Amino acid sequence: MLADGTVTAPALLDVYLDRIGRFDPELRSYRVVLADTAREHAAIAQARLDAGERLPLLGVPIAIKDDVDIAGQVTAFGTSAHGAARTTDAEVVRRLREAGAVFVGKTAVPEMTLWPFAETTTFGATRNPWNTDYTPGGSSGGSAAAVAAGLASMALGSDGMGSIRIPSTWCGLFGLKPQRDRVPLAPHDGAWNGLTVNGPIARTVEDAARFLDVTSDDSGFVRAAAKEPGTLRIAVSARVLLGVVTRVGVHQRAAMEESAALLRELGHQVVVRDPDYPSTAISHALSRYFRGAYDDVQTLPHPERLEARTRNFARIGSLISDERMKRIREAESELAERVQSIYDDVDVVLTPGTALGPSRIGAYQRRGAVSTLALVAARVPFQAVFNATGQPAAVVPWGLDGNGVPTSIQLVGRPFDEATLLSLSAQIEKVRPWVQRRPTVS
Repeated sequence: MLADGTVTAPALLDVYLDRIGRFDPELRSYRVVLADTAREHAAIAQARLDAGERLPLLGVPIAIKDDVDIAGQVTAFGTSAHGAARTTDAEVVRRLREAGAVFVGKTAVPEMTLWPFAETTTFGATRNPWNTDYTPGGSSGGSAAAVAAGLASMALGSDGMGSIRIPSTWCGLFGLKPQRDRVPLAPHDGAWNGLTVNGPIARTVEDAARFLDVTSDDSGFVRAAAKEPGTLRIAVSARVLLGVVTRVGVHQRAAMEESAALLRELGHQVVVRDPDYPSTAISHALSRYFRGAYDDVQTLPHPERLEARTRNFARIGSLISDERMKRIREAESELAERVQSIYDDVDVVLTPGTALGPSRIGAYQRRGAVSTLALVAARVPFQAVFNATGQPAAVVPWGLDGNGVPTSIQLVGRPFDEATLLSLSAQIEKVRPWVQRRPTVS
């Protein structure tokens, strides 16, 4: 619409700003709305459009998760312990800006991006637009809530233990955790000891593919999303890592089983088969997670302002020495080799998106680090291992649970094979579209 002149960039931005003004007081998806600078950049974008320029995101309003730097803005990480405004853009922001994007604001996260819910003592609770009694998930909770409610066209998320896939699931969106290092993390390279990646939260597969085309060093993702996937071998698995105590809910299991049946109807070869998860997989991922939190806290100018739960989480991470972390990272190749051995026989692994639906707002207010972790892990056991191996994984919207909150399936690909995930997800989207679904608060 921008390219063909159906709408101008300033008018489009005003639509989003108006919606933010109407709906975000209830949702709190944004930590800060950058209305003035967004209007300036939308006017510049329109002048470029009028001059005949055509960039992939020229004039498109998107949201940026508040663990990623925008020049002139604070990166708050969900805490009052943060430092001064950043002087330069993060590399992914620079690339989005270069593609013409207009940044609407920075979206809410849990403190230090640690949890699959977005509630902090500093900035309050972000609510799910499908059912505001519940969290949208996290840690990219604000990004997902904003896109789901129509307060941004697309959003940047990050994923260290499922933080793109979890809120995308519970907000009814397509979320993609790319291959590690596909999208730059600079200046936060190696975040959480290699667990973390940046990626898109979007309403459509094509939008996510376009995000990858403009932010990665590779291209062809939009073309991949437009291609038929051919006949794929797909393994269906609801197995969780040893040490995680959970059950897969009725609605989440139904999403897995119904999607497996659909994929068979589409001509794919679908089998029930579990990846070979080592017994050490959960401790491997958690060690990198805890130590990553400790390392992040060391960069803060006011750590005394952190919530007690966050301080205790970081204190656990401090017990993991540099030498031990070196040994853990050296063991990654063996872990990845075992988990990825299933791809000798299949092309994609399909799991439930989450084991259960989201928690109610305020469910963990009086809990400590370890008890909170045990409870949230039971809801989201299918994500962390693929951060440890680094391979791409996407969540595709499916149905609704008993509380009116979306469910999803997770598709996990071979290393560096986002193309197959995009192609398969687009095929599902075509025969079972979700883009016209709208949450209650929208």
